[in-house]
Amino acid sequence: MAALIVVLVVLAVVVLIGLAMAIRIVRQYENGVLFRFGRLVGTRAPGLRFIIPFVDVLHRISLRIVTMPIQSQGIITQDNVSVDVSAVAYFRVVDAVKSVIAIENVNSAIDQIAQTTLRKVVGQHTLDETLSETDRINLDIRQILDVTTTEWGVEVTLVELKDIQLPESMKRAMARQAEAEREKRSKIINAEGESLAAAALGDASDTMMAHPLALQLRNLQSLVEIGVDKNTTVVFPAPLMSTIGELGSFLAREANAAATTAPPSPLTPVPALDLTDSAPVPAHNGAPETR
Repeated sequence: MAALIVVLVVLAVVVLIGLAMAIRIVRQYENGVLFRFGRLVGTRAPGLRFIIPFVDVLHRISLRIVTMPIQSQGIITQDNVSVDVSAVAYFRVVDAVKSVIAIENVNSAIDQIAQTTLRKVVGQHTLDETLSETDRINLDIRQILDVTTTEWGVEVTLVELKDIQLPESMKRAMARQAEAEREKRSKIINAEGESLAAAALGDASDTMMAHPLALQLRNLQSLVEIGVDKNTTVVFPAPLMSTIGELGSFLAREANAAATTAPPSPLTPVPALDLTDSAPVPAHNGAPETR
């Protein structure tokens, strides 16, 4: 009787161990790949799944997006500048069977191919392009990775350059270049402003020449603007050109007046007197006298 109890207990333990080995739980974000005697049987959806112990092997593959940092790489750009570039890649498994059969370790493979692709793509660009066109570089890296990882059942969803380290000498050179660029833009803007101001002044002078009263109105407006500051003394220059014009007109008028009122010249011939029709000249004593 005791031996029977021992046998039953042993059988119960064996059954429990067999059930524990046969029961598998596939989570919602996983997909199971089942092998039987080393041959692919198929996939198993999430849930409670049973396998044959010592016969079946179930690989559970996560379908979630994996974040993989790409360690810093010493890269020489197309214009022979040494930079250290690090990035981050996001990928996920879309075919669980390929990720198990086609590649031994998908995470390690993605890490290695991402590092070599990063070095290859950045090396084809200049330093300025690497700093300013990161979106295009990210897209190029992703496209190259997708071509390779599709055969592994993996989809690369995103690649981003995370950090770009420059040598100190290059940082100083870029700072000087940026300062020179700002000075150039400042001078160009100043020259454009002077050109626009000169053109506006030319248009204003043409208008004032066509309408002389406009200059006087502008002078009055300037006086009003100066008077706002409550100054006690205002030095306001008279319009020079109008003064010169008025002076010229005055001199012309004086010359014309002088020419019309001048006495006859001594060289002008005097007309002869007609003595036959001359009137009698009275004498000093009152009697008429003829000359």
